[in-house]
Amino acid sequence: MHACMQDGMTWLLSSPEESLAYILADSGFDVWVANNRGTRWSSRHVSLDSSSRRYWDWSWDDLVVNDMPSMVDYICSHTAQKPHFLGHSMGTLVALAAFSEGRTVDKLKSAALLTPVAYLSHMTTPLGILLAKAFVGELITILGVAEFNPVTPAGAGLFKELCRHPGTNCYDLLTDFTGKNYCLNSSAVDVFLQYEPQPTSTKTMVHLAQTFRDGVLSKYDYVWPGVNVEKYGQPDPPAYNMSNIPPGFPLFLSYGGRRAG
Repeated sequence: MHACMQDGMTWLLSSPEESLAYILADSGFDVWVANNRGTRWSSRHVSLDSSSRRYWDWSWDDLVVNDMPSMVDYICSHTAQKPHFLGHSMGTLVALAAFSEGRTVDKLKSAALLTPVAYLSHMTTPLGILLAKAFVGELITILGVAEFNPVTPAGAGLFKELCRHPGTNCYDLLTDFTGKNYCLNSSAVDVFLQYEPQPTSTKTMVHLAQTFRDGVLSKYDYVWPGVNVEKYGQPDPPAYNMSNIPPGFPLFLSYGGRRAG
């Protein structure tokens, strides 16, 4: 499962010797690549058009409740086996939230989480912090769209404004958003930018921003207590309790560090 504003292509953009999907397939694994809703390979809907606001009315909560369990069930039904789960960034956030609620964890052999994400209050990248401060709940109304796509005029306009802030370097946008990456050179970034970023819902971006600002990993906050009560039966959104993840479940966490020099 890929990260936010990416799709399944992210596992295939390097050479076969460096792309994890190819490496796993060459090692004998049956590899299933997820594409979250709204991305290039997962844009159809049974009744809604992608130009409608209702189509984009979801946050990563919906990936936890609906999409990830459906994907795992689909794989299990076609293979009659429990798969290993592998996620990157927001793909790990969705998995951890699902595991904390007892979803899919009994249908998986293990989970490998690459650059795992849960609590975001420690984020230090300048552009990431600016985005977290910019994506307040009212932004959906201000932009007039529920889709967030960096390559559209609305998304590009937001980045243009953010790039004017001191400390941001939009000539090296990927580094300014994620931090220094020692595994990518300029040619690799050029290939990446031919296929990514992919659109996501503005609601998902707001939800990630809430996680950063509040320092709590919880469901989407509708801000108005009455709406939260209608959705959750309480004025504040319920928190995801990571301690509920079964202690015996094989869980591998990995992140990249800085190399010397």
